Amino acid sequence: MEDKIAEFVSRCLVCQKVKFEHQRPGGLLQPLEIHTCKWDSISMDFVMGLPRSQRGMNAIWFVVDRLTKVAHFIPMKENWSLEDLANAYDREVILLHGISKDIISDRDPRFSSQFWRKLQLALGSELKMSTAFHAATDG
Repeated sequence: MEDKIAEFVSRCLVCQKVKFEHQRPGGLLQPLEIHTCKWDSISMDFVMGLPRSQRGMNAIWFVVDRLTKVAHFIPMKENWSLEDLANAYDREVILLHGISKDIISDRDPRFSSQFWRKLQLALGSELKMSTAFHAATDG
């Protein structure tokens, strides 16, 4: 079985691209600031591809306070526009907890868009992008 796996990996283009030896070095870890107030620093991500609910929702947007690990799970549709996301963020997070100082999220196109960056700039939040399985951000 080990030989079959090694042969499969050696022929798989995707497997070859993500191998450690084919990537640039990541550099030194840059630890994140530790906040002392609730909801000063949050992280957010999406869970996609879920079965449709009765209201047509098929994804969950979760927002987690990094200090207390309290989370909001916001049902959504995969095809929501950025305006819909901004309205849900305002309704579910800002209304209840105020504006966070920084937001940590992955490099999802929704979070890396100019709209989302400008929204956070207007609110006074700093948007920090993470990478998957990075020791500094993968709490």
